Amino acid sequence: MIANLRHGAPLGLAVLLFAACAPATRGGSGTGQAPAPAVRTVNDADVEFMSGMIPHHAQAVLIAGWAESHGARRDVLVFCQRIVVGQRDEIGLMQRWLAERGLDVPAADATTHKMKMGDMIHEMIMPGMLNAEQLAELDKSRGSDFDRLLLKAMIGHHLGAIEMVNKLQASAGSGNDDIVYRFSSDVYADQSTEVERMTKILATIPEK
Repeated sequence: MIANLRHGAPLGLAVLLFAACAPATRGGSGTGQAPAPAVRTVNDADVEFMSGMIPHHAQAVLIAGWAESHGARRDVLVFCQRIVVGQRDEIGLMQRWLAERGLDVPAADATTHKMKMGDMIHEMIMPGMLNAEQLAELDKSRGSDFDRLLLKAMIGHHLGAIEMVNKLQASAGSGNDDIVYRFSSDVYADQSTEVERMTKILATIPEK
């Protein structure tokens, strides 16, 4: 086309050809339609991770929130307060990610992960989460007993989250979504560091 214009095509034709080849604009008086939004691909492993991590985080927020009312030691209390703030924010991130893709969004205080298998929906707790009996035992404890049980529970809880990250990374097609990749990497790094810190604090709390 450009070669033809250089060899003496009439000006009117040149204008028409240029207009035909020009990209359509989004506004103004142009008649071209706005381009369709990019289609977001959804990986099953990413969805499973983000959906399952919400109740996992929710339980951590729940038990860490008991620290003040259950007589936690000052350093344990401060650590729990950070968990509540950090993981509550991360729950919001996961909920937005799911909502933006038109997927089911677990509640911020979800207690189980709902997994669909065929026509059946199974409710399950994720790796490292406490069962009802363990939650009741922790809720009844106070002072040093609470500190000890809470730290042991939270260490196992964090190791469960790390297990979930490892499962995600081993899944085919994972890591293509930037948000899931960055978030899961942060979970792995942050919770590995926190396990080390909790282990050191636990060593300073006397057994019964």
